Amino acid sequence: MGRIRILSDQVANQIAAGEVVERPASVVKELLENSLDAGATRIRVEVEGGGRKLIRIVDNGCGMVRDDALLAFERHATSKLRTSDDLLSIATLGFRGEALPSIASVSRLSLETRAAEDEAGTRVEIAGGNILNVEEAGLPVGTTIAIRDLFFNTPARRKFLKSESTELSHIAALVTHYALAQPTKHFELHSATQALLVAPAVANAGERLFQIFGRETAGLMIPTAAEMDFARAGLPEPPPWRREQDYQPPDPGFIRISGFVSKPELQKLNRNSIYVFVNGRLIRDRLVIHSLTEAYRNIIPPTSFPVVLLFLEMPPQEVDVNVHPAKTEVRFRQQSFVHDFIRDTVRTTLMQARPAASFAAALSGAPYAGASSSLLLDVSPMPGDPGEAVFSPSGAMGFGSESIPRREDAELFSLAAPVQPESPGHLAFQETISVGYEPARPAAVAAVVTSGVIENPTLASLSTLRPLGQIRDSFILAVNEEGLWIIDQHVAHERILFEKVMRERETEQVQRQYLLMPVLVELLPHQMVTFAAIADELALNGFEAEPFGPRTLAVKAAPVGLTGKELEHMLEDVLAGTEREQQTENADTRRRRIAASIACHAAVKINMPLERSKIEWLLAELGKTEYPTSCPHGRPIALRYSHREIERAFQRT
Repeated sequence: MGRIRILSDQVANQIAAGEVVERPASVVKELLENSLDAGATRIRVEVEGGGRKLIRIVDNGCGMVRDDALLAFERHATSKLRTSDDLLSIATLGFRGEALPSIASVSRLSLETRAAEDEAGTRVEIAGGNILNVEEAGLPVGTTIAIRDLFFNTPARRKFLKSESTELSHIAALVTHYALAQPTKHFELHSATQALLVAPAVANAGERLFQIFGRETAGLMIPTAAEMDFARAGLPEPPPWRREQDYQPPDPGFIRISGFVSKPELQKLNRNSIYVFVNGRLIRDRLVIHSLTEAYRNIIPPTSFPVVLLFLEMPPQEVDVNVHPAKTEVRFRQQSFVHDFIRDTVRTTLMQARPAASFAAALSGAPYAGASSSLLLDVSPMPGDPGEAVFSPSGAMGFGSESIPRREDAELFSLAAPVQPESPGHLAFQETISVGYEPARPAAVAAVVTSGVIENPTLASLSTLRPLGQIRDSFILAVNEEGLWIIDQHVAHERILFEKVMRERETEQVQRQYLLMPVLVELLPHQMVTFAAIADELALNGFEAEPFGPRTLAVKAAPVGLTGKELEHMLEDVLAGTEREQQTENADTRRRRIAASIACHAAVKINMPLERSKIEWLLAELGKTEYPTSCPHGRPIALRYSHREIERAFQRT
């Protein structure tokens, strides 16, 4: 007897469910897209137990007749395709015909639907892929689908689900995405205890942006719009394209970009605030993300990300959406053209809204005789600092993709005409400070970066630093017997505060300050969910906060030194980080991440003049820390230039 046999429909559906239904949010996505394809203008999503116990979606779409209601649960049954040629021009969100049978095979499902032409509706009940009941019922026009006990018959899948708050956070983020994509439709999201999102229909994407993100974020967004004929895609240079003020459907053969991009002042710690839709479909595409990263290169730090709400519209035959079962990935027929068009559109929008930032001059020429190239490299700004241009030999700068010349005989290359900073650096001296030398005391050893070489000076040497002044009110210049030191005042204070917060947290001696008036912080729906998950840890770090309405947090007390906008930004960072990391982080990781965020936002900033007493205090406290070489986020605190390196630079050795 042969070994190969055909699987039963039930097993095949459960295998398909493993591809389509990754988590409760996957169910919401498939059903939400079906509602939109059905022409619904009002969609209500109800969730219990993070989607494990219940997912109910109610819409006012066209509904289904009895025969269609039954046929919809057969594999590969769809109303959106007829022939294989239709795959080349898909204009609907759903089309594969796998979602409903796959979901029904791993849950207890009930469907209530009625088409406008029918006097009565149809109710269908299914458990584990088996139809239990079909009957007529008096129902309004539209469809209601309830999914209960998700993965009840596949415990191996169920145990891999995350906590209720995590799963609810994913659902909230998904519904928020589609509310942004469909501003003229009404969306609601309700958990068992509260309304997480109520977004009535508005006229356009700009009003929806204001509705979801609030006045402050909306005020930092720049509208962008452009279109181009695909027929010009083969030209060697980016052809001219025109901007449109009013929205119009794209002409055949045209690609259109519209939406909003953030000003450089608005930055995020992750990509979660990049919302991209292709022909109304939510996607996560590496090509698009890379094009946006390139558009913001040298405008924001490389570790930060913008806020983007971008709509791409193009002929369906120019994009293949049938490359992933969950339909979250797409493939463009002319990838390089789409990439460059997005990059140049966003970059030009930013340049028109605000002058390009100045770049530090690139190092050029061979090192002086007797001087090491590593020394020359170390005097340049650290990666990510404002004013630094980070180029690659094959990269490009500015609109029009101007190439940067290569240098095959050296690691360094430069621009022909480097742009100088707006004003030269200056030293702010408090008074004349004598420079003396004292023998170093033995102490524990820690690595400090010095001219590209890892050395091991003693921790005691930091306590002997004598300040000379500040460079641009941002970096402390100090000396001791080991040489010249440059200390980043912000990250130095950040390290001091981080270790202080960790000590006080462990001994339960956290110092908090009560606010005269509670600070009200507006959050997105999924951020409210993640706040509930870390509320206890925040309380142990000095916070007293509670929900004040469905999407507002009232902060009554905060750690000492954290006030105003920095308090709001700290909470935003912590909640954004939780959304990204909570799936894998343990209690200690979460505790350290929150402490690092508190320290970062409470620390002194760059461009802040400091009195000499404050500088001396910073240097003394830095010498007492356990790890004074980097901040909690990994940025270096101090650069040391030894006497030997200085002598070599002046050709004295």
